[in-house]
Amino acid sequence: MGIESFCSADASEPFWDWNLTWHTEDPDFTPCFQNTVLVWIPCTYLWICFPVYYLYLRRHDRGYIQMSNLNKAKTALGLILWIVCWADLFYSFWERSQISRAPFYLISPTVLGITMLVATYLIQYERIKGVQSSGVMTIFWFISLLCATVILISKIKHALNMGAEVDTFRYVTFCIYFVLLFAQLILCCFPEQPPLFSETVNDPNPCPEFSASFLSRVTFWWITGLMIQGYRSPLEAKDLWSLNKDDKSEQIVPVLARNWAKEWSKTKRRPLDMLYAPKKQQKSSDSNGDVTEEAEALIIKPSQKSSEASLFKVLYKTFGPYFLMSFLFKAAHDLLMFAGPEILKLLLNFVNNKAAPDWQGYFYTVLLFVCACLQTLILHQYFHICFVTGMRLKTAIVGVIYRKALVITNSARKTSTVGEIVNLMSVDAQRFMDLATYINMIWSAPFQVILALYLLWQNLGPSVLAGVAVMILLVPINAVMAMKTKTYQVAQMKSKDNRIKLMNEILNGIKVLKLYAWELAFREKVLEIRQKELQVLKKSAYLAAMATFTWVCAPFLVALSTFAVYVTVNKNNILDAQKAFVSLALFNILRFPLNMLPMVISNIVEASVSLKRLRVFLSHEELDPDSIIRGPTTEAEGCIVVKNATFSWSKTDSPLLNSINFTVPEGSLVAVVGQVGCGKSSLLSALLGEMDKKEGYVVVKGSVAYVPQQAWVQNATLEDNIVFGREMNESRYKRVIEVCALLPDIEILPSGDKTEIGEKGVNLSGGQKQRVSLARAVYCNADVYLLDDPLSAVDAHVGKHIFEKVIGPKGILKNKTRLLVTHAINYLPQMDTILVMTDGEISEMGSYQELLEQDGAFAEFLRTYANAEQSMENSDTNSPSTKEGKPVENGVLVNEAPGKLMHRQLSNSSTYSRDTGKSQQQSSTAELQKPLAEKNSWKLMEADTAKTGRVKASVYWDYMKAIGLFMSFLSIFLFLCNHIASLASNYWLSLWTDDPVINGTQQYTDVRLGVYGALGISQGIAVFGYSMVVSIGGIFASRHLHHNLLHNVLRSPMSFFERTPSGNLVNRFSKEIDTIDSTIPPIIKMFMGSMFNVIGACIIILLATPIAAVIIPPLGLAYLFVQRFYVATSRQLKRLESVSRSPVYSHFNETLLGVSIIRAFEEQKRFIKQNDMKVDENQKAYYPSIVANRWLAVRLEYVGNFIVLFAALFAVIARNKLSAGLVGLSVSYSLQITAYLNWLVRMSSEVETNIVAVERVKEYTEMEKEAEWSIEQTAPASTWPEEGKIEFRGYGLRYREDLDLVLKNVNVTINGGEKIGIVGRTGAGKSSLTLGLFRINEAAEGEIIIDGINIAKIGLHDLRFKITIIPQDPILFSGSLRMNLDPFDQHSDEDIWRSLELAHLKNFVSSLPDKLNHECAEGGENLSVGQRQLVCLARALLRKSKILVLDEATAAVDLETDKLIQSTIKSQFEECTVLTIAHRLNTIMDYTRVLVLERGEVVECGSPEQLLRERGIFYSMAKDSGLV
Repeated sequence: MGIESFCSADASEPFWDWNLTWHTEDPDFTPCFQNTVLVWIPCTYLWICFPVYYLYLRRHDRGYIQMSNLNKAKTALGLILWIVCWADLFYSFWERSQISRAPFYLISPTVLGITMLVATYLIQYERIKGVQSSGVMTIFWFISLLCATVILISKIKHALNMGAEVDTFRYVTFCIYFVLLFAQLILCCFPEQPPLFSETVNDPNPCPEFSASFLSRVTFWWITGLMIQGYRSPLEAKDLWSLNKDDKSEQIVPVLARNWAKEWSKTKRRPLDMLYAPKKQQKSSDSNGDVTEEAEALIIKPSQKSSEASLFKVLYKTFGPYFLMSFLFKAAHDLLMFAGPEILKLLLNFVNNKAAPDWQGYFYTVLLFVCACLQTLILHQYFHICFVTGMRLKTAIVGVIYRKALVITNSARKTSTVGEIVNLMSVDAQRFMDLATYINMIWSAPFQVILALYLLWQNLGPSVLAGVAVMILLVPINAVMAMKTKTYQVAQMKSKDNRIKLMNEILNGIKVLKLYAWELAFREKVLEIRQKELQVLKKSAYLAAMATFTWVCAPFLVALSTFAVYVTVNKNNILDAQKAFVSLALFNILRFPLNMLPMVISNIVEASVSLKRLRVFLSHEELDPDSIIRGPTTEAEGCIVVKNATFSWSKTDSPLLNSINFTVPEGSLVAVVGQVGCGKSSLLSALLGEMDKKEGYVVVKGSVAYVPQQAWVQNATLEDNIVFGREMNESRYKRVIEVCALLPDIEILPSGDKTEIGEKGVNLSGGQKQRVSLARAVYCNADVYLLDDPLSAVDAHVGKHIFEKVIGPKGILKNKTRLLVTHAINYLPQMDTILVMTDGEISEMGSYQELLEQDGAFAEFLRTYANAEQSMENSDTNSPSTKEGKPVENGVLVNEAPGKLMHRQLSNSSTYSRDTGKSQQQSSTAELQKPLAEKNSWKLMEADTAKTGRVKASVYWDYMKAIGLFMSFLSIFLFLCNHIASLASNYWLSLWTDDPVINGTQQYTDVRLGVYGALGISQGIAVFGYSMVVSIGGIFASRHLHHNLLHNVLRSPMSFFERTPSGNLVNRFSKEIDTIDSTIPPIIKMFMGSMFNVIGACIIILLATPIAAVIIPPLGLAYLFVQRFYVATSRQLKRLESVSRSPVYSHFNETLLGVSIIRAFEEQKRFIKQNDMKVDENQKAYYPSIVANRWLAVRLEYVGNFIVLFAALFAVIARNKLSAGLVGLSVSYSLQITAYLNWLVRMSSEVETNIVAVERVKEYTEMEKEAEWSIEQTAPASTWPEEGKIEFRGYGLRYREDLDLVLKNVNVTINGGEKIGIVGRTGAGKSSLTLGLFRINEAAEGEIIIDGINIAKIGLHDLRFKITIIPQDPILFSGSLRMNLDPFDQHSDEDIWRSLELAHLKNFVSSLPDKLNHECAEGGENLSVGQRQLVCLARALLRKSKILVLDEATAAVDLETDKLIQSTIKSQFEECTVLTIAHRLNTIMDYTRVLVLERGEVVECGSPEQLLRERGIFYSMAKDSGLV
């Protein structure tokens, strides 16, 4: 053979000798093998890696590392190694001249020398390219050292041997070579310093990953610092490392965006060329032009379809390379996975063969351990790549969606709601992220299955097919169940959505519910939906039990069927340990891919749906930036020029604005007036370029500032809202605040202009929001101002101030071009020009005088509104709609589009000032600060509830009680039965395999098989049992917990709802209840299952080798230590991640709402940057949590690997006493333990994370409650109150213990049937009086007596049912109109129709197709505000109680509706006591008495005439209103 002659001159040296290497007590390799193969292995490795690695380094330059001592040492050692190798070579040359030597003496040193040179070159090249620690080199030195060690041991043996001749020179050089290699390996473990000019230098908290050494990165040691820190004290956001450069949005998003843009433009170009074809034809044949066009369109359609931009291609292009890496890792891991069973086979052979030398057993043991360890390291590198890629995918998708959302047209926005777009960002991006980790299973699962089947076939022959058949049968069963589960999930989601929608409404309208005492009716509605939901849950619980049954019993059934077929087919088939346990190990491997496949496929299907949704969104039309020419301000013709322009909202719509022509000279003030819905706001949108320009020419010169009708406020400080990304200029800022009348508001806010404004501006009233929006525009100092009715939401006198100081001829903007949409007639004379719009066209245009003289539409408009306006002009009114002309047709109010109404509704909470600019001197600051003080306190409260460390045992106990203790213990008992049966069946199998073989057959085969089957079936029954019990128990628990939560939340006092953001409450009802419904039961099942599995495995190992008792406890301790360490950090990271996730969505939500403003101010870049920062903040918390998972898994699997090592080792040591069956049993169990340990930690931390839901739900059930709803003993007679006499005796009221009294010593007696008006400036305590009467807030002192009964002594419902209120904001709930009037179904239809007639709604309701069953939308959106107010009136008429409280509707009732309400109340409630909280004095001038409140005290009381004569506060208010 050629290689022999290569080894020695006369080919006498053999290359391989089995007797020398294997069949001996003292193994060794032949010299020839040592000198060729062992030398060449490392060289080959380096030569293969070199070209690939070299190219990689050329592409990825991290910067230059300076020469350091470490680097000098490495280089020097490399050169010395080269010299040593070549010293050998020259020695061989010299030697050759004397005696002929084998050729390898020349070749091996040459090759080795060149390899060392290459290694030295790489060391330097890595330094130049900024690699701090190299995996390639570390592995090279390690392999070299390993091979050298084998040679060294052999050389030492040889030297110690009977005076054999020793080649001194070569021994010496080899020893030097060995020492140098060892030194190189040690040096390789230390990382270099970071490269020059890298980001890490200026980074306060860089991620240690890249500066860590190779070993540290493979074992994830570099995160340990963070773990220790997290264990000592809970982590905070500032402890997190910065993201790596490659994971940041600014790196990732542009790549995907570029690739997508390329792909998109490709597909856009193609169909467009064809679309122009029909146009030419039409010119030639006019007669049948339409037809041809139609035909053409039909032809074009399909081609367009085929050329859709493929998002998948783009994603593949962007992230493909990462998946290639993961592919290689996964393949390596899959192959190693099958090494375990194969080595087990060899080990069992060894145990059976008593003649085999001992070292072979130890060799197998070590081999098993090394394979397991390698498998661990490779698998987790693979997962790390996958997760990081998934994270990048999500970052990229979120970034691309955000960028797209800033440029899509309004018509495209309409096709997907804000919620849907946010879903794209949260749900769909998340799906891709999850898929990234599984996508490789698509090829890996079939690969694993095929390999396993091949090995099984070798082991058992064709009988395997029986097992495979069972598996294949189970796949469709699983698939069917998955499909079923899916349909149930959809049904459950539907119920859940309905329930959450209802809950949302209940929480938004909780005040009205309490005032009307309707809680019970709504509780029933919620529970009814919940009942449906639980029925579906029950069905899916049965399914889940079936699924668990198949999943747990599948491996057993497969084993049973295979063994049964194997033994029965042929008497001579013997089931020995090797066959049985190797097959079991392989079946256990098989089980994973088979169960994963359906899951992966459903994941892929989901992801493809997401892919499609994303593609559709990313392919939406974009706004055409060139439709409006924005030039610099130079030319003379005017600042805004519009010629023959026609606009529509989308390409397909009919035009909204037709042939608009006008020119606005620079610096002029132009008003746009017209009826509701005539296109005033659309005109401004058109000028901003938000609409689609059909034809015409539009120029807007200079920068633009825009104030929308519905103020858009960001969740930032007040100052940030006004400055809006511009430079801060103190003097200008102060001036802006002053002219926009924001000073008084800023004084009231707890931290002045640094106060954080809540989402959508919750802690500002409508007027304040509008003024902030105006201030933002004024501050930015643009050239053109487009103002969309900024005065509508503010009080009359504040409006006057703003007009004079800001908008008007003498205001701060006097030199700017201003376009003002307005309804306030009194400002029109001061305008330069007025545009009158009707139905999307400009009907008239000119100055005030000119238009009056023309006597056209404008004069008509003026006449309609001027008289209404006169009486209201200076009134302290807060009603925008008095200024907004309401179109009246045939005496019926024309219904406005519901969207418009929302603009005009003001802050909902009537408990504090409507518009604080109004009367600063009178508003008690305490009252105004209340909502803010509380706001801050709730923010803190929320943070605290999240920071509980470990979950208390009491929570688990609570959950068990909610399930029911009998059920809980039953399930634990069934778990025990299952695992005992499972252990017994495997033990029985080991006894079976040890049966002696007589005449080539085993006795008792049938008995063995029968018992094995019986044990298996009992195991199955137990599984099914516990699965059912846990699932059903879970449903009991969630029913019980939800019922309690709902009941207790409805019983909470009003203050609780004001303090708690409704988001938190809705979250409890959606997220937490959902967790309790569908997440906790399966997790508990898996947790218990894996816990018993681990315990079972330990028991088996102890049974086989009792000496393992020494080693299991320390390993158990190590395990617990690692797990506690991990859970502390991981829990906190998870929390930080979810805390940092919400800002991403809320910022996105905000952007979508304010997108036109962002575009108008041209702030897109800043917002994109903010979004990127928020995403990065979120990924900053997510990244360590991925790595922490890997850290944990590597540590745990090492614990598992040690268990494998010791199980095998003790088996080898005691091989003479042990049977093969027991060894097989113990080693195959230990092979599984790694997976179980992993699961156990996963599940225990999942249980901890999810059981928190129970804690959070319980937390709200233990809040303070309001008084009992009804008290039997003190319940008043059913006819009470008969007279309606109300007495306040020394009454006082405060909102919270720590605040001042809002009402003090009120002493008033109101006789039955009196009509009382209550007036006072904002914040005087008018609304508080009603709150006291309804006991929304309990009295702080004194009492209220109604008809001789102290109202504090009776149940709340008894009281609230007897008093009727027409509240300030007309709130309707979604449901039928009938339900809104009479939720308890107490009244007949006749009664309801009568009340509707009196409320002037009969005509409207009869015109509806469903009459009384007309579905009201959420919040009554599909009725106009006036109609809603009338519905509230109808409610009051239906109740017809003796006492009526009228909290005068200030928000959006026009004069007509107001008159209707007043006249109805006068006629219908003649003999009732009526209390009216009046904002417009003209409504109460004919009341019996008026109470004037001032700072919570009654200062004047008497008939209106008398009070006017006294000339006190009432007189001055009447004078303000122009009534005197």
